Amino acid sequence: MSQMRKLVEELKTRREDALHMGGAEKVARQHDRGKWDVRKRLDALFDPGTFLEYGIHAADHKADRTPASHRAPADGVVTGTGLIDGRMVAVAAYDFTVLGGSIGEVGETKVTRLRELVLRSRIPIVWLIDSAGARIHKDSGFKEQASMFAATGHLFREQVHLSGVVPQVCAMVGPGAAGTAYIPGLADFVPMVKGTSSMALAGAPLVKAAVGEDISEEDLGGSKIHTRVSGNADLQVKTDEECLQIVRQYLSFFPANSSEQPPRKPYKSPNAEGLAPLADGELLADQILDVLPEGSRTPYDMTKLAAMIVDDGELFQIKPKWAQNLLCAYARIGGMPVGIVANNPKYLGGVLDVDSADKAARFVSTCDAFNIPLVFLMDVPGFVVGSAAEQSGIIRHGAKMLFAVADATVPKLTVIVRKAYGAGYYVMCGRAYEPDLLVAWPTAEISVMGAEGMVSIFARKMLAAMPDEETREQAKQQMVSVIKEGINPYLAAGWGYIDDVIDPRETRQQLLHALIRTQNKVVERPHRKHGVVPV
Repeated sequence: MSQMRKLVEELKTRREDALHMGGAEKVARQHDRGKWDVRKRLDALFDPGTFLEYGIHAADHKADRTPASHRAPADGVVTGTGLIDGRMVAVAAYDFTVLGGSIGEVGETKVTRLRELVLRSRIPIVWLIDSAGARIHKDSGFKEQASMFAATGHLFREQVHLSGVVPQVCAMVGPGAAGTAYIPGLADFVPMVKGTSSMALAGAPLVKAAVGEDISEEDLGGSKIHTRVSGNADLQVKTDEECLQIVRQYLSFFPANSSEQPPRKPYKSPNAEGLAPLADGELLADQILDVLPEGSRTPYDMTKLAAMIVDDGELFQIKPKWAQNLLCAYARIGGMPVGIVANNPKYLGGVLDVDSADKAARFVSTCDAFNIPLVFLMDVPGFVVGSAAEQSGIIRHGAKMLFAVADATVPKLTVIVRKAYGAGYYVMCGRAYEPDLLVAWPTAEISVMGAEGMVSIFARKMLAAMPDEETREQAKQQMVSVIKEGINPYLAAGWGYIDDVIDPRETRQQLLHALIRTQNKVVERPHRKHGVVPV
């Protein structure tokens, strides 16, 4: 056998060995925990046969200080690029079977290299986190550990520089502690696998040692905590397989980078050849006329209404279990990706609070960064009020949403479904916030507040002076009726403050028409380094 053939055989052996990562025993243990190994995850994430790995020969160079059983193929993190739906995407996949998926020096060198390539190539990046955090060698001296730490941190700085340039996805398919917890904190989209994933600045043992709190990893930072309580994660899924399919689906709404337009899916109007924005086929079924309840203060589920106006009724919800009084979802209208922001009266009457304002601000900013048009479905009684709201910082959080909506330059299309009260009207893209379409259903009420609220304020003394409850109620209802006549949408339309009052069945048709019209939208803003975002 020639020297070259021997070397090629050796190369093949080395590659095959690295593919087994931590070894058969550790991979089997991973599977027993209900988790996939890193190689299977990559097969599911990318189009078949398209993944190309970089850095497969990486190793932990402190191996001589550890037992002979020490294995560190790829230094615990697999990096490379491949195709997702035919488009190039980069991945950094931490593998728990190799030293707990901890971040080592060589592994971080690889991921740094990957981030550089992502920025140059302008392609999305996906992190698959299954990691115990920063690597600590038991046999290393404390001085050496401290010295190494002084050189770290560029990972997060570079993530900030990637923000808004390329989509960043961080799938939590296992634990993410300390350093690997900030990766999802800076990513655009974070799904978590129920029962096997977690993220926290300190794991349960360190929490116990530091503050004396005895708590499980799940209760500390499991998927339920972060998708329902903290809002740090976007979706909870059941399995690794579902998580990786969700990542693929999420990226399908996004361009490769901020200089491109989002990908369109083939679309044909139901009753017309080609794309016919005014075709009768875009008129919605009469069913939409029955979505709203009779009483203007009666709750209903906005999710059902939103599904009626988008392609195939499909909504890709973001944070569906957190701040449920606001619906944020990606969808398509006529094959074109849109971001939907909608008040949901089913929860808290659709009022805007601290969490829903933050949720909206983040979602709007993400859509604007990647040229995804925004559709606002408005049924908002305003912002929550009271001492508790003020102490929680409702002004500051509401300002975040206001800032994001005002700052966005993508097409903005607003449909006033029912209530449009107070500052809620502003932040849901009312007239002053440059909507490219502003239409209302006949049920719309545009006012500083509801009729009942107005009466309770300006007629308080008058009503209190009336002799009995029945008289007071009759007088109140008469005044409410008069005020409601003054806040109906036809008055706003008559002054030219809204574009039209529409039949609800025309909603999809109007939105599709506006999306086509605004494809070349240009907005000029004053030159600045950046705005000062409220925090």
